[in-house]
Amino acid sequence: MRIVYHLGAHCTDEERLLRCLLKNRAILGEQGIVVPGPARYRSLLRDTAITLKGQAASRDTQALVLDQIMEEDRAERLILSWDNFLSFPQWALKDRLYPAAAERVRAFTQIFPEIEAEFHLAIRNPAGFLPDLFAKQRDKTYEQFMDGAEPEDLHWSDVIEDVLEQNPGVPFTVWCDEDTPLIWPEVLKVVSGHDEATVLADTDELLVQIMSAEGVARMNSYMQGNPPQTAVQRRRIVSAFLDKFALPERVEMELDLPGWTAERVARLTESYYQDVARIKAMAGVTFLAA
Repeated sequence: MRIVYHLGAHCTDEERLLRCLLKNRAILGEQGIVVPGPARYRSLLRDTAITLKGQAASRDTQALVLDQIMEEDRAERLILSWDNFLSFPQWALKDRLYPAAAERVRAFTQIFPEIEAEFHLAIRNPAGFLPDLFAKQRDKTYEQFMDGAEPEDLHWSDVIEDVLEQNPGVPFTVWCDEDTPLIWPEVLKVVSGHDEATVLADTDELLVQIMSAEGVARMNSYMQGNPPQTAVQRRRIVSAFLDKFALPERVEMELDLPGWTAERVARLTESYYQDVARIKAMAGVTFLAA
């Protein structure tokens, strides 16, 4: 068995991936892919990790935890998704992004030290990520939220490098949240591991949120009459319809943080592109590119 940890991050997936896989759990279950409901494992894993204090769980503990997570007797892949794997939102930023991510992820994997693991993470341009993360804070001013950190100094590559260092040899798949509408089938495939012939239901949720109803209907009609033969062809079709039917209020970035200007957003975006290039070159990382 292999345990698949979908690590989030915050303000990217917003549970869409999990909702889609849960809707398709029957067909995935036929392939040995188990998708438990989040209530079965999130609090359980947190409490178990706290009890273990970073130590590896015994086989009895592993068996007990798995028995509470899974109804099935066996699985080829067990999908666990939680954007708080890296951190709760209030502790996601202190001098750097997710300073405790490596320690936390290691603590979770130590619950199942004898089971192979793999990690999956969507990253996002800090120019859009930080405002949305700030919106998740409770009773914090912007200054308290940033805690002296400079947005230009926050890099996803640092988070990924730390997690890999604490979990050597664990496959790590990364993609840009901004690209998700174009690569959604590939994201679902790489996380669930379903076979190529599998057709998943209800996979339009993301596009429905950012494209007009007319655009989604016309795109689906077009693809029914002209089925894309490759992932690249699908991306081109989706991109063309997004260009024409995207909802501006859903895709445009808002500048609503103190002292933020268009120039700062441009700097952050350029820094993000450079960070993505570093991540693509990292050993142990598979990058899903649009």
